Amino acid sequence: MFWATGTHSAGWRHPAARADGAFDIAFIQQTCRDAEASCFDFIFLGDRLVADPALARTNPGQMARLEPFVAASAIAAATERVGIVVTTNTTYSDPFTVARMLSSLDHLSAGRASWNVVTGADPAAALNFSRTAHWDNEARYAHAETFTRTVRSLWDAWGPDALTDDDGKLALHARQIRAGGSALPRSPQHHPIILHAGTSERSLDFGARHADVIFTGDARFDVARDFYREVKARAAAYGRNPDDLKVVPGLTVIAEPTTEAAVSTYDTLNRLLTLDPEDPAPEGTHAGDAAAADFQYVGMGRGASRNLSLASDVLGVDVRGHAYDALVPADIADRASERGRQILAYITRLTRRDLVAADPARRITYLDLIHASIAQSSAVVGNPAEVADYMQWWFEEGAADGFNVFMPFLPYAMDRFRTLVVPELQRRGIYRQRYGGPRLRDHFNLQHLPARERAAA
Repeated sequence: MFWATGTHSAGWRHPAARADGAFDIAFIQQTCRDAEASCFDFIFLGDRLVADPALARTNPGQMARLEPFVAASAIAAATERVGIVVTTNTTYSDPFTVARMLSSLDHLSAGRASWNVVTGADPAAALNFSRTAHWDNEARYAHAETFTRTVRSLWDAWGPDALTDDDGKLALHARQIRAGGSALPRSPQHHPIILHAGTSERSLDFGARHADVIFTGDARFDVARDFYREVKARAAAYGRNPDDLKVVPGLTVIAEPTTEAAVSTYDTLNRLLTLDPEDPAPEGTHAGDAAAADFQYVGMGRGASRNLSLASDVLGVDVRGHAYDALVPADIADRASERGRQILAYITRLTRRDLVAADPARRITYLDLIHASIAQSSAVVGNPAEVADYMQWWFEEGAADGFNVFMPFLPYAMDRFRTLVVPELQRRGIYRQRYGGPRLRDHFNLQHLPARERAAA
């Protein structure tokens, strides 16, 4: 997941981070070459169509960034094997333009292009496209369904033998080109890999029908495993081979040579976060009333403030008014909601601190409660073996086919991952040591569509 300033909200503030890397193409290209040297499947370029001012505090790296197709072209020129995922919003795009740009990128990259299909989560984006309102979820997905089918149809506009090479001479067979179709001949992959993310009913259905790769983001293993099973079952119900749909959870990784160093890096990042004053509770209520079993982590510029009011809502216990560095009493676990107990376990797993340790330095603080309440993805903090154990657990127990790795800050976190974690995964035999082919479909062990068509014929 390539955010040049890091996926951690305060990653850009870390002394070892490149805070100015978002528009430095040499830095972007070098990061992608590093990923390729470690045989990553892809570099993922997200996108947003509006600059939300709230992001300046929560995710400054998302305020503004290079247009993904432009950046992808520069990455394609600097790499040879790593896949390149570009994000395009179906609500505010045209199918012909998207089909042409993706086909162009697939040609330029020799078969490494991928399309992350999004329908748009920013209502303010409508104004950037001279619209009076942002469509609701149902309308956006209905349009995305038609849009995606149209793009696929455009990719099929040139027959498999419309452009042939006969003894070194190109021959164009016009009868194999559908009128009004794609402006380009079939690209190396024919159909670039399609990715999608989302948890709504329409999103799940869309992914099961169309996606080659599904992104998911829940930090809880049991929820992630249930999602994995659900989306695979839906794919099978649509006549697809479930193994052809890859489920890839997001995973924040903080790796260091030792556990202690990793926890120290995690704590350093969190101390750089900007927190909010506590929110006044509405009359007649108290913090904690809003707690729910399906509480979603605060993300991007939306959601609750970063303070003990938020922690109270997550825990189901009013913890406002305490000093941030004070120790949390052990009995809070008995008073917390189920979701709150999950948060306490999350803190212990990442920090190795708990509620009962004799050493005060090993005890959970109220600041830990805030940091855990604003986490945005599954995370692992530890030495190479501990990180690999976590990834192997999710993989072998059926919650993941792979991971969309979130680097909290760059280039440091990337260097640590590729020099510490990758060799450990390779040693265990669960991660490649070299690419199996030149195209992104090769990385995912997916068929190349033109070959499949010829076999069917």
